[in-house]
Amino acid sequence: MAKSDHIYTCQACGAVWAKWAGKCEACGEWNTLIEETARTAVPGALAGPVGGKKSKGISFVELSGIGDPPPRIATGISELDRVCGGGLVPASAILIGGDPGVGKSTLLLQAAASLARGGASVAYVTGEEAEAQVQDRARRLGASDAAVHLAAETDLRKILEGLKTLKPDVVVMDSIQTVWADGVEAAPGTVAQVRACAHELVRFAKKSGAVLILVGHVTKDGQIAGPRVVEHLVDAVIYFEGERGLPFRILRAVKNRFGPTDEIGVFEMLERGLVETPNPSALFLGEAGERPSGAAVFAGVEGSRPVLVEIQALAAPTAYGTPRRAVVGWDSARLAMILAVLETRCGLSFSGRDVYLSVAGGLRITEPAADLAVAAALISALADRALPKQCVVFGEVALSGEVRPAGRSDLRLKEAAKLGFTNAFSPPQKKVSGAGAVKIKQISHIADLAAAIGVDGVD
Repeated sequence: MAKSDHIYTCQACGAVWAKWAGKCEACGEWNTLIEETARTAVPGALAGPVGGKKSKGISFVELSGIGDPPPRIATGISELDRVCGGGLVPASAILIGGDPGVGKSTLLLQAAASLARGGASVAYVTGEEAEAQVQDRARRLGASDAAVHLAAETDLRKILEGLKTLKPDVVVMDSIQTVWADGVEAAPGTVAQVRACAHELVRFAKKSGAVLILVGHVTKDGQIAGPRVVEHLVDAVIYFEGERGLPFRILRAVKNRFGPTDEIGVFEMLERGLVETPNPSALFLGEAGERPSGAAVFAGVEGSRPVLVEIQALAAPTAYGTPRRAVVGWDSARLAMILAVLETRCGLSFSGRDVYLSVAGGLRITEPAADLAVAAALISALADRALPKQCVVFGEVALSGEVRPAGRSDLRLKEAAKLGFTNAFSPPQKKVSGAGAVKIKQISHIADLAAAIGVDGVD
């Protein structure tokens, strides 16, 4: 027999507490503890056979067994297939998160239509919109002719019954926070409901062999809302990123059991929907030509793809006692580290200046090799002196001021040469094949970078 008890669950991190409190001690969020009813089994209930019947044990296999690699289902959208590791894997679950209005529903509706045109059976279940709204979007995207099975439902029991009858190859659930199970005594969107509904849907996908794609809301800090256990249940977690007012969208995998986790897909949002961008470097660099002071082109690598992006810096005299540091598209803590290295190892002073740093195009950079490009942009902005024409920069900066090598240098320089760049500031390295006509200036210390730009002890 089961007994019930009242617990308090944090809606931000999923931590469980016996008493209510204004602040969750696990994640530090305020006013996120919600009372829920927990059902726990009586101790010893699983000690013997259930109902007096002997349970069937599990079977084990040897690690040496040779199995075929998981098959892939191509979505027809190459950027999405790239992020997923080459396509969708049957019996897998994918969680896609992103800010409201970034284009998650648009991307998945286009993917569903492409899969249906390719012969796959696709079920699109929406819990946020009416069927007529989704149909209107499909007409705008030119996807209304695809044989996608559409339903507007939030009851988990009805959704599972419909899916078992339809037996689709791909299921899109938009979104997991809107689904509710009648056996869980909690409001829709709470941790208990999200956890239970996600578990049942993933279980259906594993048993039926269908591909499950869940859409998840994100919190104010950009993380997928709900307990972390949902991310552990699925096989892949993908974020759809984009800045408001900019047409560029980045699809980035942070977990993938069937492929790499550092690949990105680049899209451009147009009136007819999301359009793939096979050459993102040209998109993020903008107009070619001589760049002003404070601008440096970083030669980065996202997964297997080289990406050239412009980093812009501005060092303006401060009007307050404490200088301001504002960063868009990069880590603010790493900016503080680069500023400290420049002041300590090069004698450059930023103490009386507000520093603004931005990555053009809305791309977010997490690669340590961007350190040298950021340093070059900061030195250029402080001295009001532009970098050499058609120059790319990459390399990791240590606290000692030394510049460490960056991986895949050949790929970075090859992309730079393809786009017409003729100069490069890079860490010391052996001769790189494929650099073409790019003239490499090796930077072993951050002071060498300041000297190459023509700066020495600027106040």
